Amino acid sequence: MEKIVFKAKHREVIGKQVKALRREGRLPAILYGKSIQPIPVTLDYRDVSRILPAISSSHLILVDVDGEEYNALIREKQLHPVQGTVVHLDFMVVSLTEKLRAYVSINIEGEAPASRDFNGMVVTGLEEIEVESLPGDLPERIMVDISSLDEIGSAIHVRDLQLPENVKILTDLDEMLVIVTAPEAEEVVEEEEEELEEPEVIEKGKKEEEEEEK
Repeated sequence: MEKIVFKAKHREVIGKQVKALRREGRLPAILYGKSIQPIPVTLDYRDVSRILPAISSSHLILVDVDGEEYNALIREKQLHPVQGTVVHLDFMVVSLTEKLRAYVSINIEGEAPASRDFNGMVVTGLEEIEVESLPGDLPERIMVDISSLDEIGSAIHVRDLQLPENVKILTDLDEMLVIVTAPEAEEVVEEEEEELEEPEVIEKGKKEEEEEEK
């Protein structure tokens, strides 16, 4: 796993005043963990926005706060509701000697032969699974090769994943990750037959009978 270092500075400004920091190109963030008091910080927005898209939630990061280093995971990204840009980050400080639970993203790669040969549809299931390991052993992401799916109904489940022995899977092993299904049948819409207005015919005949009796 590539080592990523974020340079941070202690932050005194909190609340609505952080808007001024953003205008200065600083990204507000906070570090927290069971062994430390929360530490408000700021980071260089340009540096973070350049690196952040390639970082998963299980990627171990080194946060350097004015020379003091913390191993951490990104636990939350707060986004602007309209622009979609990052406005705040939450870092969870971790111990390299204590196991933790984290979610690791699932990435699909390859081509399913059943999709090519039988026009099957590749349907994905879980997008991430929960694992337990030391922070340094956490997979950044899990690649799932679908080139073995050669028939309709072929599937890959959590139990089929091959992970290192020091990474324990916590997600239900029977959960489905990807499956090839039959192509959707074309819906045939039948034309509805015109309904006979039988009540009106009956009513008309009844009136004619009454007139004849008179």
